[in-house]
Amino acid sequence: MEDLINLLKYLLLGIFQGVTEPIPVSSSGHVLILQKLLGIELEGLTFEIIVNFASLLAVLFIFRESISQLFFGATRYIVKRNSEDKSDFRFVLFLIIGTIPAGVIGFLFGDDIAGQLDGNVKVVGVTLLITGVALFLIRNLRGRKNDTDLKLRDAIIVGFAQAIALVPGISRSGATIVAAMGMGMRQDTALKFSFLMYIPISFGVTLLGISDLISMPNLNEMILPYTVAFLGSLVASYFALKWFMNIMAKGNLVYFAIYCFIVGPLVIIFL
Repeated sequence: MEDLINLLKYLLLGIFQGVTEPIPVSSSGHVLILQKLLGIELEGLTFEIIVNFASLLAVLFIFRESISQLFFGATRYIVKRNSEDKSDFRFVLFLIIGTIPAGVIGFLFGDDIAGQLDGNVKVVGVTLLITGVALFLIRNLRGRKNDTDLKLRDAIIVGFAQAIALVPGISRSGATIVAAMGMGMRQDTALKFSFLMYIPISFGVTLLGISDLISMPNLNEMILPYTVAFLGSLVASYFALKWFMNIMAKGNLVYFAIYCFIVGPLVIIFL
């Protein structure tokens, strides 16, 4: 019975992470909150890496057509210099540039950032409030920049916004979408740029975490709980991202700001 309850807890953690990964409310912060409520201690970053990889697979599947178009378009431009493919090449180039800040800062200082804030649920409450303010400020923005209008400055600013999201409780999707819309991007372009920029960062984190996973002393006993959490995150991430894309299309980000304004103080006061 105890093993079943433990599996259900890991399933709930996986679903919780999957639901909150695509939407602008911080998955890492919410997993930390749920850990506190369920009384589960997760050592290291192995669990986070596993469930984030599940979210990555969901993102890859949903954006598979855009990824294919950009890959082949950019390749054709490099090989044949076809002018009609230049916009795809520039978009890919800007994605690479936008990935650099979070990649460098995460590699150099990621452990220090996580270590300073590890387990501090009060910090998550504060950062949720910060996220709520940012979402509230851009709630009515309706930019005009589409995929072909992006500039180098846009990629750099959105890239640094992604780096800020290394702080637990700061939503990665929230930070990047706020920055993208603040730079005048349309909702669909901001969403696309944000989640395609997430892919290389998530891949990098997964690759760096493989050695930690293999060297886990209790790997055998954690295979089943982690598998359950992975599947829960995979399914939840898919449906949450599809739902969030619909929310973005309707311009209803203010609902997430309200959510952060409610949950943030509750976390600070009661956890």
